[in-house]
Amino acid sequence: MSRAVLQVFEKYQAARTAFVQTVAELAHRPQNIEALQNAGVMQLLRPLLLDTVASIQQSAALALGRLANYSEELAEAVVMNEVLPQLVYSLEKQNRFYKKTAAFVLKAVAKHSPQLAKAVVDAKSLDALVGCLREFEPSVKEAACWALGYIARHTAPLAQAVVDAGAVPLLVLCLQEPELSLKRIAASTMGEICKHSPELAQVVVDQSGVPFVAQLVTHHDSKLKRQVCQCLSQIAKHSVDLAEVVVETEIFTQTKLFSCLKDSDPVVRRNAATCIREVVKHAPELAQLVVNNGGHAAVIDYVNKSKGASRLPGIMTLGYIAAFSPTLATILITAQGIRPLKDALINEPEDHIKAASAWSLGQIGRHSPDHAQALAVADVFRRLVEVFENENSSTDLKQKSQRALKSVLQKCTHYKSLEPLLLSAPPKILKYIVGQFAKILPTNPKARKSFVQSKGLQKIQELKMSGNNDLLQYIDVINKKFPPEIVDYYSPNYAEKLLQKIETNDDEDDIKA
Repeated sequence: MSRAVLQVFEKYQAARTAFVQTVAELAHRPQNIEALQNAGVMQLLRPLLLDTVASIQQSAALALGRLANYSEELAEAVVMNEVLPQLVYSLEKQNRFYKKTAAFVLKAVAKHSPQLAKAVVDAKSLDALVGCLREFEPSVKEAACWALGYIARHTAPLAQAVVDAGAVPLLVLCLQEPELSLKRIAASTMGEICKHSPELAQVVVDQSGVPFVAQLVTHHDSKLKRQVCQCLSQIAKHSVDLAEVVVETEIFTQTKLFSCLKDSDPVVRRNAATCIREVVKHAPELAQLVVNNGGHAAVIDYVNKSKGASRLPGIMTLGYIAAFSPTLATILITAQGIRPLKDALINEPEDHIKAASAWSLGQIGRHSPDHAQALAVADVFRRLVEVFENENSSTDLKQKSQRALKSVLQKCTHYKSLEPLLLSAPPKILKYIVGQFAKILPTNPKARKSFVQSKGLQKIQELKMSGNNDLLQYIDVINKKFPPEIVDYYSPNYAEKLLQKIETNDDEDDIKA
C-alpha cells in the first residue's frame, strides 16, 4: 500500500519537473513567448518557486527569468505576481545553482526601465545580491554583478543604492579574480556606477579601484578591454581631479592606452579614444601630457582609419587639444591633423559627426594667421561654406560651421584663399571675409592688385549697392585705398554714368553748334 502512495508522489514530482523544464526550454525561443503568456504560465510558475524540490525551484526561476528578459511587459508581470520577494528570500537560503538563476531573474527584470529596477531594489534584493559577491562560486558572483550593473545603470539614486549596499569593495575584489567573464562584468558594473556623478566615481577611487582597472588595459582579451576603457572614461569625464587619478595610473605615460587605438576590436578602439577625450578636455596640462607621449599622433591615425560614429571621440579629442593653446594646435597641424578632420567634414553621412569636425577645425585655426592659413591652404574654408549652404544640413551643423568660419576668417591674412570665397560665400559669411580684406588691403599693395584682378573690387561694389549695412563700413575702408576712377569703373552703374556723360557732351556740342 505504501508503495502505491509513493508512486503517486513520484509521478507528481516527475510531472512538475517535466513541466518546468519544458516551459524553461520553450521560454528560450521568442516565438513561444506569447503562447506561454496566454496560457497563464506566470501564475503556474510562481508556486513552483517554493517547491520542495530544489531542481524544480531552479527551473521555475529560469523560466521566469527568460520570460522577464523577453519584454518589459512580462517583466512587469513578474513584479505584479510578487515573485521578487520569493526570489530574494531564496537567494539567501538556497544553493549556488539557484542563486545564479535567481540573480538572472533580477537582472532580467531590472534591465528594462528605472521603474522596474526600483521594484527590484524595493524587494530588498541589494543586500542579497551583494552577499552573492562574497560567494566562492565565480558564476554566482558573475550573475550578481550582472544584476547590480543593470540596477545601477538607470539613475544616480539607483547607483547610490548599490553603493550604499557595499557593492564597490567587492567589485574591486572581483576584478582581481582569475575568471575572465567575472573581470568583464565587474569592470562594466563599476563603469555603470561611475557614470552618473563625480561623487559616485569618487567612491570607486576611494576604494582603490582605479589601479586595478587600469592594469587590465593591456590584457589580451578584447571584451575585457572594452569594459576597462569604458570604465576609465566614465571616471575621468567628471572633473580634473578624477581625470588626474586616471592619468596617475601611467596608462598615458607608458602609452598603454594609445596601443588600444590600434586594437583589432573596433569597440576597444572607440572606447580608448573616448577615454583619451574625457581626459584631455579638462585642462591644458592633461592635453600636453597626451601630446608629449605621442598620443596626438595615435589619435590622428585613429581618425584617419575609422569611419562613422567610431570617429567621433577622436575628432573631438583633436578639437579639445587644439583649443588650449596655439602651440598644441601647431603640433596637430604639423602631424597632419587637418586632413582627417576635413575628410570627415566632407564624407561622413551623419551631421553630428560633420558638426564635430567643423568645431575641431575651428579650434585649430582660430589662434593666429598662421593657423588660419593652414586651414586655408587645405581648402577647408570652401568645404565649411558648402556645408553651411547645404539645405539638408542640420541647424547644429550650420551653427558649428558658421562659428568655425567666423573664428578662423577673422585671423586669416592669406588673401589668395579669401578671394574665391568673396565671390561665392553667403551673406552671413561675407561680412567676415570683407572685414578681413578691410584689414589686409590697406597695408598690402600686392593684395590690392590681386583684389582687383580677382574681381573682388567689383564684387564689393555690387555688395554696396545691395545696401547691406553690416558691410558698408568695411567697403568704405577698402574703397578709400583705390583711386576713385577705378572704384567708379567697377561700380555696377558705371556704364550708365558713362552713357549719361556722353549724352551730356553731345547735347553741349549741339548747343554750341
